[in-house]
Amino acid sequence: MPVTETQITRNAYAKINLALQVLGKRDDGFHEVSMVMQSVSLHDTLVLSLANTEISLVCDQPSLPCDRSNLAYRAAELLRQECGVSLGVHICLTKRIPMAAGLAGGSSDAAAVLRGLNSLWGLALSSCDLEILAARLGSDVPFCLWGGTALATGRGEILEALPAFAGHGVVLANPPLQVSTAWVYGNFQKKNQLRSTDSKTLRRAIEQKDFLAVARQLFNDLESVTVPAYPEIAVIKEIFAEAGAAGVLMSGSGPTVFALTPDLSSARQLAGRVSFGSGVSVFSAQTVAREE
Repeated sequence: MPVTETQITRNAYAKINLALQVLGKRDDGFHEVSMVMQSVSLHDTLVLSLANTEISLVCDQPSLPCDRSNLAYRAAELLRQECGVSLGVHICLTKRIPMAAGLAGGSSDAAAVLRGLNSLWGLALSSCDLEILAARLGSDVPFCLWGGTALATGRGEILEALPAFAGHGVVLANPPLQVSTAWVYGNFQKKNQLRSTDSKTLRRAIEQKDFLAVARQLFNDLESVTVPAYPEIAVIKEIFAEAGAAGVLMSGSGPTVFALTPDLSSARQLAGRVSFGSGVSVFSAQTVAREE
């Protein structure tokens, strides 16, 4: 097991859902979904330093656990167990992605650890090997390994890369709400779906590189659960729409809402025009392509 580096830095990019279609409940307790996932430039940073035997994690966010309940820690532990590695790692995590926000921050951190340790520990695992391990950690972790633009099916772990939807502006508004993903899926009912489109229609718009068509076709079935329970989300969506956003949607199970604009410059301009009141964090970003 050749080790050629003693420290490596990886960025962990946030994701948004351009489409989230819930198809039904599975026998394993998960829901069958069809999602169009997109990486954005807002990211955490992880510095992985080679250690003798132990796995350790520190974070600049005091409220984030740094033990085995943290997905980044669990990713390192899983990789070491599965590959019979005796080495350790010290992980220094700088958080920029809001926690429990529907942006896959924890999943992205775990994916960055898998990719980084594959290099740091000299494992030479294939993409397929990493994706199998990622799926054991969480439904969003396989997408976060490579990011970009992808169709995710199954419980989210079956991926098909789509043409890049990179370089478009995104404004993220994260209200101070605690939304349980399990609660949202547990209360979802197909009869309450609000959409008039599906992921296939959105996929065609992406393939045609039609930004405005993509912006018009955004949908998220989980809004039918989260938005009535948290009316603040509806208010944020309305403010974005009135400020001229091309498209507005809640990401994942919420509570973060994103607005699409043609490019990063227009995203920054939009962020400067909107005001959501106390406690709402606003970030300007852009969509990014798949990492090789």
